[in-house]
Amino acid sequence: MSHNTFGHLFRVTTWGESHGPALGCVIDGCPPGLKLSAGDIQVWLDKRRPGQGKFVTQRREPDAVRILSGVFEDARTDGQVTTGTPISLIIDNVDQRSRDYADIADAFRPGHADWAYFAKYGVRDYRGGGRQSARETAARVAAGAVARAVLGPGVVVRGALVQIGPHRIDRGRWDWDETLANPFWSPDAGIVPVWEEHLEATRKVGSSTGAIVEVEAVGVPAGWGAPVYGKLDAELAAALMSINAAKGVEIGSGFAAAALTGEDNADEMRAGKDGPVFLANNAGGILGGISTGQSVVARVAFKPTSSILNPRLSINEAGEEIEVRTTGRHDPCVGIRAVPVVEAMTACVLADAFLRHRGQTGGGAHRPGRGGAP
Repeated sequence: MSHNTFGHLFRVTTWGESHGPALGCVIDGCPPGLKLSAGDIQVWLDKRRPGQGKFVTQRREPDAVRILSGVFEDARTDGQVTTGTPISLIIDNVDQRSRDYADIADAFRPGHADWAYFAKYGVRDYRGGGRQSARETAARVAAGAVARAVLGPGVVVRGALVQIGPHRIDRGRWDWDETLANPFWSPDAGIVPVWEEHLEATRKVGSSTGAIVEVEAVGVPAGWGAPVYGKLDAELAAALMSINAAKGVEIGSGFAAAALTGEDNADEMRAGKDGPVFLANNAGGILGGISTGQSVVARVAFKPTSSILNPRLSINEAGEEIEVRTTGRHDPCVGIRAVPVVEAMTACVLADAFLRHRGQTGGGAHRPGRGGAP
């Protein structure tokens, strides 16, 4: 009942705290024979790593990952491959400054989970938030790299920052290549100066701002997921909502679908060479909890960082009314570094869905007019 594990066949257990000696994860259920090295994982951790710009936390963590188990040298591939046994990954913490939190050791920070943790457990690690810290997401990104190995090159998971504060991208200028060319993971290069100005003003007054991240998985075949209680969109929404500071998830058109007519919302189909060709994707690639063969699309809304310099009203463990201001190193917008985390959680859900689908059906999917029951 500790709830530090997610997934069904592809199972991930994360462990560690923000200011502990290390953090990491154990991945169980990964098939054998997949090429996997620390370098394959490190490339994704480097995308999430803190201290890479003035608009993210200045905590200097190399996030160097080590593989402790689950791989072995394979002469046929001239490298390491997975063995089918649990893969254990560890990332050392090297730049903790616990003294930054001494003044709030017995105070509950508004907007944080301090009070909720204390109410549940009667004890909490106040140093950087302990287990509730976004530092935990490094382990998720590492697990996501393994999930990508399971999915293979046929499924591409990619994310983008589409809104910071009130400033949204222009979707008419969307270019996926731009997400790799700027520090904001923005597909719209034109919005970057606007975001920089907004973040600079926010940072100078000691405040923070929220954001929205969009993720797309291209190449997901039809048939993944299960009806009723194993819906792919339900699993994806749960995984994305488990990310620190996430406060909302929508699939496809999401909440905007409420304003559409039935005619506009229905994704019309025409006959194609290898199955239906959809004329729209309001469903976000999932219908009835099962993938349709279209791109799976989701968006996650992240709240503003709760650790801010400006004083907020709160109480302490003694029940006394106080004012709290949080010093130390924090992201003025957690959404920026959340992009690789959203990608990782999406990859983990899809890897699990792939393995479950293969286990139930042998991996095949019925194509209308190409054999099987009508």
